[in-house]
Amino acid sequence: MSDHSQLRELVAQSCRVLGKLNLTKEPSGHVSARVPGQDRIFIKARGPGESGLRFVTARDIITVDFAGKKVQGEDGLESPQEVFIHTWLYRTRPAVHCVVHVHPLTVVLFTICNKPLQPLFGAYDPSGLRLAVSGLSTYRRSITVSNEKLGEEFAAAMGDKSACLMRGHGITTAGENVEEASLTAIKLNDLAEINYRAHLLGTPEAIPQEDIDIMVGKTRGGTKAVYSASSWRYYCKLLDE
Repeated sequence: MSDHSQLRELVAQSCRVLGKLNLTKEPSGHVSARVPGQDRIFIKARGPGESGLRFVTARDIITVDFAGKKVQGEDGLESPQEVFIHTWLYRTRPAVHCVVHVHPLTVVLFTICNKPLQPLFGAYDPSGLRLAVSGLSTYRRSITVSNEKLGEEFAAAMGDKSACLMRGHGITTAGENVEEASLTAIKLNDLAEINYRAHLLGTPEAIPQEDIDIMVGKTRGGTKAVYSASSWRYYCKLLDE
């Protein structure tokens, strides 16, 4: 299998994992990956022939250029309307090699109510804590990012963060590879679920800054990579493939 075929398969696998975990309102949502050495991306297609995220295979992954135009893929599959979320992040952030855009309900509720996602846990998930502390930005418009101007505006709002909350819409995550961007989306949803349930019980209280400093430091470097690899294997096994 060629490197490009493997990357297409990985993008499809990410879609299935996120669909399995109900991180989007089917059949919407898309995952993309930068094609190495080219101004092109592989992206989950929309259109009459599309599959819902949970059932995506490599056939659902098309190639588009940085203008969002389809250059390769099966008939009945086209670029998603919000391809500009992806293309503008790849244009402006060379280190990004994967972008995920999905619509997790609990996160959307927090954006609607303008409630912050607080750092409520530490040892429970240090990398999730790090995301809460320093990894989030917000795009305050509740529209479809469907053209170049809006794509540029969105990329500016997301900045250099690993995840962006999109008001009344969903989330976008970015990473150095497919696994990283996908796990960030999963952890962001977990963060929102814990915040939501804590609000149901009472008044959530953020953990002490001293503990934040200690636990965030543990997610840096090689340890983070090891935990990410094992986490990704776990979620892939949930697919029972």
